[in-house]
Amino acid sequence: MQINSTAAHADTAAYLAALAYAERRALHSFFDQHVIEDDTQGYVAIDEGDYGALPMALIDRVVHTVPGGMSDEF
Repeated sequence: MQINSTAAHADTAAYLAALAYAERRALHSFFDQHVIEDDTQGYVAIDEGDYGALPMALIDRVVHTVPGGMSDEF
């Protein structure tokens, strides 16, 4: 028997969309991009530079981090 869960599918789709956004944005940013769990949207990507030092409430919800791709070092 196969069980399909639309909630799990939507959750996975939200995670993959947030991850893709974080990876694209990281290429052009000095700051790390974090995928966090969100109660209303499932998952969202945030830029560490938008928040300065991340508050503990956000740190606790981070599920994946993509390092910033730009560097000042030449």
